[in-house]
Amino acid sequence: MREISISTISLPSWHLLILASISLHFVLGISGDSKSSSTGAKAESHTSSSTKVILILLGFGAVTGFTFFLYKLWQKKKRDEQYARLLKLFEEDDELEVELGLRD
Repeated sequence: MREISISTISLPSWHLLILASISLHFVLGISGDSKSSSTGAKAESHTSSSTKVILILLGFGAVTGFTFFLYKLWQKKKRDEQYARLLKLFEEDDELEVELGLRD
């Protein structure tokens, strides 16, 4: 019988490159905007709103990744169930052959 194992889901390298580039863009954007404002209150408000946006995006990314993982796990479970049904369908049934008189 076939061995069932759960494989890890890895991101391709270009996904990691895009994620790193977006993260770097946010970090540089936050650090560069505080120098251009004239008052500290505006800079603090802008930085806190930027932090909130980053946290929301990270949360959305985590939820999306978790949903993708669950979908792949569900797909694998369905595939394994179908494979088990296929094996059961083509299993040799000795009782059926005896009943039909094909074998004594």
